[in-house]
Amino acid sequence: MAQQFGTFTASELYCPRCGRAQPVRERLLLILPDGELYEFLCARCATSLGKRTVTAPPRPLAPVAARPPQRRGLIGR
Repeated sequence: MAQQFGTFTASELYCPRCGRAQPVRERLLLILPDGELYEFLCARCATSLGKRTVTAPPRPLAPVAARPPQRRGLIGR
């Protein structure tokens, strides 16, 4: 079955402090090796309502360039 949807982002979440669903703001918490960690905050009272991790697609490894051999000689000659 083909993928029908991309990624979802919450626009409103229930806030226990406000007592109803409120618009949310997304704040970047951490940049991880495999993605980024975001926190959802209530737009009205700034209570933390949840977190999500966005994983980055794997990056191709860059080829390592071969270094020319170094000459080993005596210093000062």
